[in-house]
Amino acid sequence: MPNNKADLLQGTLDLLILKSLQNEPMHGFGISLRIQQMSKDMLTVEQGSLYPALYRLEDQGWIKSEWGVSENNRKAKFYTLTVSGKKQLTTEEQTWANLSKAINLVLGHA
Repeated sequence: MPNNKADLLQGTLDLLILKSLQNEPMHGFGISLRIQQMSKDMLTVEQGSLYPALYRLEDQGWIKSEWGVSENNRKAKFYTLTVSGKKQLTTEEQTWANLSKAINLVLGHA
């Protein structure tokens, strides 16, 4: 059975995670659901990709985490954008816009 979900380009997961945290803190599963929802079910982020990315982003200082209680009353780690993360989100969005423009030029969709 072919997988018709779009594969994430290398480096785009950081952008998607930062964007999903732009408006409110979220736990890992919530971030995954938000990305799926925002992409109208075209993108799915598996736990094996999501959590290493969250740890990497936290190590870079772009997000921070704290323990809390989820909506279903379970202990969960909630992630929040830092000031540095908000700046990085702006940078990542601009980089993506430039890359998209270049690819569209190559494809003749400019």
